[in-house]
Amino acid sequence: MTQLTSRTPGGPPPYLRIVAEIRRRIADGELAPGDRIPSTRRIAEEWGVALATATKALTTLRLEGLVEARPRVGTVVAGAARPPAAPSEEPAQRPVQEREREQELSLDRIVRTAIGIADAEGLTALSMRGVAARLGVAPMSTYRYVPSKEELVLHMADAAFGEETYPAEAPEGWRARVELGARAMWRLYRKHPWLAQLGSLSRPLLVPRLLVHGEWILAALDGHGLAPTELFDIHVLIYSHVQGLAVHLEREAHAEAATGQSEDQWMDSRASDLQALAESGRFPTFAKVVGAFEDGYDLDLDALFERGLTALLDGLTPLVEGRRA
Repeated sequence: MTQLTSRTPGGPPPYLRIVAEIRRRIADGELAPGDRIPSTRRIAEEWGVALATATKALTTLRLEGLVEARPRVGTVVAGAARPPAAPSEEPAQRPVQEREREQELSLDRIVRTAIGIADAEGLTALSMRGVAARLGVAPMSTYRYVPSKEELVLHMADAAFGEETYPAEAPEGWRARVELGARAMWRLYRKHPWLAQLGSLSRPLLVPRLLVHGEWILAALDGHGLAPTELFDIHVLIYSHVQGLAVHLEREAHAEAATGQSEDQWMDSRASDLQALAESGRFPTFAKVVGAFEDGYDLDLDALFERGLTALLDGLTPLVEGRRA
């Protein structure tokens, strides 16, 4: 892996060296029109830089017109390789095309483009300038629809949470309804891992479409004789189970980009440390359990979600159904 984490005296910053290398690959024909450009995470891994640096490099290439985003494909080489034009040398048609794109701009397009970036490259890769570059409009154009990145993220969260809806006819029984709601939330976090990084139990996101999910859970528990505090506590416990597991989806993606190692590779590189702990004699139960794994322990978040949800609802059943009796 090429390391670009520090700037050589008098040399260009790391992101410009990345831009120059990708530009060279395009010029030499290593990357042809339509070929995919490495993602932000792949650039961070290949060049040993932060995600923000990788994002800046891709944004620069987009602004130069060398690459473009294509739906369901990713970032690709835009056309015939060419050096970046000086401002006075830009084609006269470019401002006209840019104005046409701006006329087609809308809050929904901005939000959906931002969601695409966050899904593919993580929330840290998101910037107002990057969204504008992906849309092919002037950097300041997006600010006419949304005043800041923080406001954009709220719109993104609201749109994402609205992708799961509930049937008009609810299933029978409070437990079946709660399971339906919890699984809908888990699917959303699975699809958009960055969602779990937003808000906290003490400072929740106040967006309408998230509250739709909260309303579904609360309605499932209502009418069972629970005090308001008990009812809301149960709702928070169920939500925290979903979010608490989902938060590791984005963290693992960040860790893989930063270290260049998958989860399995990272564990393999620390096998000697694990063995030393197991053989120290200080943790006999841990050593027995770990030693019983024939092929190692497979951390399956989907399985953990289901097991945890079952255990949580089993434990809550006497409280919910006992009060109604």
